[in-house]
Amino acid sequence: MTHPLISKVEETVKSKPVVIFMKGTPHFPHCGFSARAVKVLRAAGVTDFAAVDVLSDDPLWEALEEFTQWPTVPQIFIHGKFIGGSDIISEMYERGELQELLKKTTHT
Repeated sequence: MTHPLISKVEETVKSKPVVIFMKGTPHFPHCGFSARAVKVLRAAGVTDFAAVDVLSDDPLWEALEEFTQWPTVPQIFIHGKFIGGSDIISEMYERGELQELLKKTTHT
């Protein structure tokens, strides 16, 4: 059965060029992985992104997991496409791939 909040997840990932579903907020992350993901995005030059605190909305977290088939957070989307978690974007940043992807999809 498809989760009824899938459409909310879809709308959210299309709301900004960069979206992060995380534990906590960018200013007060509630886990090290979320903190690292925000740090990497900022290091890559992202200044304007949507952040969704999954801890404040358990049903949305369940829908997110169903949408991406990825069981952990943070989950980062760039231009509506699921990219991965903090390890993946960290590796992409180190190789310069994240910056290239952001150049193609945002004006950061």
